[in-house]
Amino acid sequence: MTYQVALAFEDGITRFIKVGPRETVADASYKARINIPLDCRDGACGTCKAFCESGKFDGGDYIEEALTDDEAEKGFCLPCQMVPESDLVLQIPTTSDVAKTTATTYSSTLTEIRRLSETTYAFNLEIENRDELSFLPGQYVNIEVPGSNGQTRSYSFSSGPDISTLSFLIRITDGGLMSTYMRDVAAVGDTINFTGPMGSFFLRDPKRTSLLLAGGTGLAPLLAILEKLSGMETPHPTHLIYGVNTDTDLVELDVLENYKSRITGFTFDTVVGDPNSAAEKKGYVTNHFEPHHLAEGDVDIYLCGPPPMVEGVRRHLEAEGLKPQNFYFEKFALAVTPAATDAPAAEAAAEAPATVTEAAPASLPAYEIGEEHASFEAQFDARMALELAIVELTMGKLTPEQLVEFKVLAELAGKTLDGEKFVSSEAFTVTNEAFHQFLFKCVGNEHLLQAYNRLEVPAIMAKVLRQEHWIDGAVDADHLAIVSAFENQDLAEARKAIISHNEHAKATMAAASKNPIA
Repeated sequence: MTYQVALAFEDGITRFIKVGPRETVADASYKARINIPLDCRDGACGTCKAFCESGKFDGGDYIEEALTDDEAEKGFCLPCQMVPESDLVLQIPTTSDVAKTTATTYSSTLTEIRRLSETTYAFNLEIENRDELSFLPGQYVNIEVPGSNGQTRSYSFSSGPDISTLSFLIRITDGGLMSTYMRDVAAVGDTINFTGPMGSFFLRDPKRTSLLLAGGTGLAPLLAILEKLSGMETPHPTHLIYGVNTDTDLVELDVLENYKSRITGFTFDTVVGDPNSAAEKKGYVTNHFEPHHLAEGDVDIYLCGPPPMVEGVRRHLEAEGLKPQNFYFEKFALAVTPAATDAPAAEAAAEAPATVTEAAPASLPAYEIGEEHASFEAQFDARMALELAIVELTMGKLTPEQLVEFKVLAELAGKTLDGEKFVSSEAFTVTNEAFHQFLFKCVGNEHLLQAYNRLEVPAIMAKVLRQEHWIDGAVDADHLAIVSAFENQDLAEARKAIISHNEHAKATMAAASKNPIA
């Protein structure tokens, strides 16, 4: 029988949870993502001690030091041991605010402004606590425009995550808030505040050919990706197609040439929409795809540009009957709505503002980050890629309380398994999802959490694992190994455990599916 337990916190907030048969209040609480105080989980420390206002329960096993007989008679209890025998109301000795890592606001100094063309500027920021800022190549920050009463605009890093100076590109648009500041007011030495990192558009671990597509200042996040690739020892075939409206919109070509010498297998083309351009390649970006760029679908595509460019590429791929293994895109709002939806992608890109903005005027379409995958297996690999990224952002930053919660969630998932068998496949799907979501909820980047949720891995698992059957016996150990790596702040071990876990998860799904992953 399931009981309802009300958790009343010190700040007046009450949360309700469902507690199943033979389930402790603490286990149910953590499954519901409510972080009540907890430490040993063995009834030995008393950290979780609470007061039961009403209801009946089995107090479980604990030692005198954790809960005295006198306290028990008065109604005190240990949620880590207690099992409800009726609905309960518990007074929890803490506030409802769950400790977590959130996006951070940084104060920076404007150290350089460069006019790259009539339409594009570059600017650099420096922060004193640079070692505290971790970001993924392709992500962005929300920058507060000086003198704007707190209004923000969003810009992708054009510098890599290991570079001390933070660099950005901005397209200058008449009347634009940040454009006006940068062109007419900004001076070296200005203080600029920004919050981040944000976004789920970033480089995943390279496994195959990459095709990078940039529209206008959508080049910025791809420059950050190239910087990351330049530091990798293993050669990685990568081609960039950079589309703009006019010849004068082409910028950072010297930077791209430099990457050609630094990245084995990197090539790039520029495409200009203006038919009178002196450029060799004109018109649609998609007209300049070569067969080796798409590798018959065994390719990861990264596209940053306006909606017409994203949709133009998608339509082209569909017409060619090609579905890339992974398609990652970032659409940003248009400053000028194209007269026709079939305008060349390069031309449409050039009409887009520099900002990838949540704070865009209401008349502009909101920007969107998304991804598409070709196969069942690719979805699991995509989950792994997101988790590897999250590790980069959270390693060494979890609080002691978060580490405890992470371990509890791993142990809860383990309770639904018995070696290589499910105790309950349904319960495993729920608890496993809570474990996998945990770091995404800690990092404070809503876009990364949304990207994870859009993969719908739990729904796939629930459908395939409806009947109890075999599970790879290493899955439980993988969860605990990931937690252990975080406890030891060992990034390499965490990555190793996540990669291993992905293979074990796919093996389990393949065994359960009538159409094994191949």
